[in-house]
Amino acid sequence: MNRKLDIGGTLSQAFSTYASQAGVLLPVAFGLFLIVAVINGILAHSLVLLPLALAVGVVAGTLYQGMVVGLVSDVQDGRRDSSVEDLVRSTGPVILPLIGAGILAGIGIGIGFILFVIPGLILLTIWSVIAPVIVVERTGVIEAFGRSRGLVRGNSWQVFGVIVVVFVIVIIVQTILGAIAVGIEDSALLRIIFNVIGSTVTAPIVALVAAVIYFRLHEIEQGAQPAAPPPPAAPPPPVEPGPVA
Repeated sequence: MNRKLDIGGTLSQAFSTYASQAGVLLPVAFGLFLIVAVINGILAHSLVLLPLALAVGVVAGTLYQGMVVGLVSDVQDGRRDSSVEDLVRSTGPVILPLIGAGILAGIGIGIGFILFVIPGLILLTIWSVIAPVIVVERTGVIEAFGRSRGLVRGNSWQVFGVIVVVFVIVIIVQTILGAIAVGIEDSALLRIIFNVIGSTVTAPIVALVAAVIYFRLHEIEQGAQPAAPPPPAAPPPPVEPGPVA
């Protein structure tokens, strides 16, 4: 019987890792999404450049997911000595594939949501572990999409359930922070500041969940593979004839 992804266990592992590694996760997220906020602030004044602003956010999220994969792997192995520099440096060899995958995934998922919503949700589910695949397995951009779909296959509803829970949490946090910003002063600058704070707080959740899903699906995949057949038994030693009476 095939194992299924444990939704509760996946979320619990992601949040426990967040709690223990917040000192590393939050500074990296703040620096990355501060850059995104500045770029979006510049591009948001032009409707023509709005898709580019959205693409920047998607690419940043994919990069951040790639940074977090190594940290989750270390925590699972009992090593908890990752630093901010380690997270940033970990994506160096795969930064271009991560950017390329982020752009393609953002375009595909965005079109899916614009058309009928459901296609967007499907793509969001089957492409949920693209970044971990690229970082851990060193695949190319196109190969990562197929590999992600292959890992998710058989656990699509479970992965979708985790994504829904995370999406609700992100929306609640962003809504609360947005309301606080408006309550203080309804200004564009304050909204940008609180948007950066919201992204800093929620990005680790999204990235950790993607990494945990990847490692758990990979474990399930390994467990589902048939065991290798035992080696053939060695032939019995030849029987030497006894002495003739």
